[in-house]
Amino acid sequence: MSKIIEILLEEHRNIEKLLLVLEQELQIFDRSERPDYEVLQAIIEYFQDYPESCHHPKEDMVFEKLKVRDPAEAKRVGDMEGEHEVEGKRLQRFAQAVEDILAGREFLRQSFHKVAYDFIEHQRQHMVKEELELFPAAVKGLRPEDWAEIDARLDDRKDPLFNGLIEKRFHALQRTILQWEQETETNRVAADRV
Repeated sequence: MSKIIEILLEEHRNIEKLLLVLEQELQIFDRSERPDYEVLQAIIEYFQDYPESCHHPKEDMVFEKLKVRDPAEAKRVGDMEGEHEVEGKRLQRFAQAVEDILAGREFLRQSFHKVAYDFIEHQRQHMVKEELELFPAAVKGLRPEDWAEIDARLDDRKDPLFNGLIEKRFHALQRTILQWEQETETNRVAADRV
């Protein structure tokens, strides 16, 4: 498997961690309690920063090569660049909803719930599509020289949250993820003992 596919799969696992934390905060919101808006804002900032500017462009490079090598398969996979644009718009709507709530603007709870879960659901659907359709098609259709060219064009920018050197703006989010993972592991161990 190509280095880029391994990187993209790892980034998907990291994105899923964030989606789980986001769901946890939204469950608090749905109970009419106050979620940690600092964490919500950090998740939004992360998505605006890394996936939008680094992760999606990597996937787009793979898709562009697939369109050249196997146009029929690329057509079957669909419009990945277009999907990334739509995901960006969903992120903007979610960010605006959080901003409206924090600014005290009129915003129905049900509307916020819908915008937030729409973002989560479509992120997951998009990643599944990439993992089940795009990545296998690319592995099958691309040639070694394609992978070498993609690898050479990779942005060496490190993930600001999951690379071991956490950027200051993501410290609260990292603590929340670690706490969530610890609670999940504790619950799993307790369930295994029963």
